[in-house]
Amino acid sequence: MPIAQALLPEFDHEMAGTRAVLERIPEAKVGFRPHPKSWTLGELGLHLANLPTWATLTLTRPELDLAPPGGPPFTSPKFESAAASVRLLDKNVAKARTLIAGATDADLMTMWSLKNAGATVFTLPRLAVLRSMVLSHMIHHRGQLTVYLRMCDVPLPPIYGSTADT
Repeated sequence: MPIAQALLPEFDHEMAGTRAVLERIPEAKVGFRPHPKSWTLGELGLHLANLPTWATLTLTRPELDLAPPGGPPFTSPKFESAAASVRLLDKNVAKARTLIAGATDADLMTMWSLKNAGATVFTLPRLAVLRSMVLSHMIHHRGQLTVYLRMCDVPLPPIYGSTADT
């Protein structure tokens, strides 16, 4: 079985779980921030909606420099609404899924680098980047989002099984 075909069920499952959590963000609470150093509920949701773009960047480029010498640094999009974040997630997931589905084993084993101001932060096979910087990173922030939602008394959806709310 090609690596991409083995990765897609995991990708689909995690994206569906993330969508279920994003759908729970109440517009009236998007400004909630559990600590002054924390993102707001809306900002965290937007970050989750954008994480699938890392799959696209990983599969279409040999590297990404967050602050390329002589070029503009990476800038995060601005939060619009919880509903817009769900739509953005759907768009980003569809594009990433198409690229993953079309990736060959050789594509996925090609080395990819993350750089900052020209300095290499890490170099890993694209498959490892997809698992760590996309899937694991998403799982981490989705967990944070469930804590935010619980603090706002929002019932949590099942992700890996039932919750206290289901």
